[in-house]
Amino acid sequence: MSSLILWALLWEVVGRSGLTFFIPPISEVFLTLFGIIGTPAFTKALTETGYAFIGGVAASIVIGIPVGILIGKNRLLDEMILPWVNIFLSAPLTALVPVLMVLFGFGMTSIVITTTLFAIWIIILNTRAGVMQINRSMVEMARSFGAKPLEAFFKIYFWAALPEILGGVRIGVIRAVKGVIIGQLLISIVGFGALFELYSSNFLMSHFWAVLIVLFGMAFSISEFLAYLERRVAYYAAKR
Repeated sequence: MSSLILWALLWEVVGRSGLTFFIPPISEVFLTLFGIIGTPAFTKALTETGYAFIGGVAASIVIGIPVGILIGKNRLLDEMILPWVNIFLSAPLTALVPVLMVLFGFGMTSIVITTTLFAIWIIILNTRAGVMQINRSMVEMARSFGAKPLEAFFKIYFWAALPEILGGVRIGVIRAVKGVIIGQLLISIVGFGALFELYSSNFLMSHFWAVLIVLFGMAFSISEFLAYLERRVAYYAAKR
């Protein structure tokens, strides 16, 4: 918190000095923020961005966690899928946006898929790492008691790998914020992407920074909540 206060004071000083029109005083930015919150344009942008963000993150979790567990417990699948996961994790995914536009059109579907592609790979990788650290005796015990694969999935692999899974989801959420804005800027100018385009083209920098602060605040809040959950379930790592 002290670091945020220090940076806010520095921002205010730079804004008041008039060195550049691109950085207005932070006090002016917050006044603008209070003025645009609740307006129809802001509400519509928040709804569209939230829909794409939640849809992309949900798809990443629903697909990424099972895939990560499968490749973590199966060496053949790991050798087949892991190279692709590493490629997409390190690749500039923005270059794939034109391909998604051709395949899925210019609507919300392409934006949701873009968000998913930004978030899913780190979730798969972290889940795999968590599964590979599970004590083998737990898996053998489940087998000896006749646990079915689905039961082992939910009662052994998921809970034992939960700290790493939450870590992957936390990083994936941060990457998803980047994905949803890129999608809204490149695929279809909607949501916060439309507001960024409008304010930057008209040099309304206080409005631009106000929307950016909202976006950063949302990402930071979700990230901190997931970090709190990570700390709460950290004892699973010791139980392994």
